Amino acid sequence: MIHSFIFSDGKLVGRDLEVEALRLVRADKGLILWVDLENPTEEEIKAVLSDVFQFHPLAIEDCVTPSALPKLEDYDHYLFLVMHAVDFTRTEKFNTTELDFFIGKDFLVTFHHLPLKPVSSVMERCVKATGQVARGPDRLAHLVLDAMVDNFKPITDELRGELELIEETVLAADTENLTPKLIEVRSELNHLRQIVRPQRDIASRLAHGESKIIRSVMYPYFRDLRDNLVRIDETAASYADQLLISFDLYLSRSGFEANEGIKVLTALTAITLPGILIGTWYGMNFSNMPELRSPRAYPIVIGITLLLTALMFAWCKRRRWI
Repeated sequence: MIHSFIFSDGKLVGRDLEVEALRLVRADKGLILWVDLENPTEEEIKAVLSDVFQFHPLAIEDCVTPSALPKLEDYDHYLFLVMHAVDFTRTEKFNTTELDFFIGKDFLVTFHHLPLKPVSSVMERCVKATGQVARGPDRLAHLVLDAMVDNFKPITDELRGELELIEETVLAADTENLTPKLIEVRSELNHLRQIVRPQRDIASRLAHGESKIIRSVMYPYFRDLRDNLVRIDETAASYADQLLISFDLYLSRSGFEANEGIKVLTALTAITLPGILIGTWYGMNFSNMPELRSPRAYPIVIGITLLLTALMFAWCKRRRWI
């Protein structure tokens, strides 16, 4: 699906043109063109990326092939960015999806396979705006990137809620098996930091004017974007430390409960030891056991057994094994 927006002096003057009309707009240097490719077909990719804009084949290959990490490539007349936005189509756990940018002097091309909230929200803003939206493609790109970063906040809030639930479960009277949950949250935090850190570095490079495509007036905006990504990274780092503490507490409690169980079993063994020893001794088939000839032998043996059992019980109680 191809969406297109044409701006003149920062105002929206047209949208959703045919591919042939896009070539005419590209030839008009007084207009700014934003083309968004959402899950495009091979024909649409060739028509827009290769024919209309004539991007480098390697950039098109990087755009079409999913990349695990963000990247920034500076070509002669445009910037190529690979970023990652939150994927809200799969809600069972945190996932991201690739969002690619081609930023030129008078055009912006965005490419993504899944519907994305940052892109749709900026599109809606462009359609509803009555005044100026953006005077340059770098401003349009910043609007999309800023909306993309804002969508990380619900994820950090959700991860914080999961960490609080883990802490409550660890401190609860009946502790369930938290190992799968701990591993899942740890994986999500690692994925978040793996995505945010390179994007923070990319925003920092854009804010320091490494590319001539980014105007100097946009540097403060990209610095603000970098600061937001730094805060997300620091939040994820603090969550990782908090998760590690919860994991250590969970292991300590599990070890403590295992020791308590061992103490109880040891106490039961110690309490039953006198009866076992005496019963085993007098269960031998010796032909001559003089102590059994006495008429009081039975109550004496019972008394000794009960006495030793009581002493073992008191000893275990004193050591707090029971």
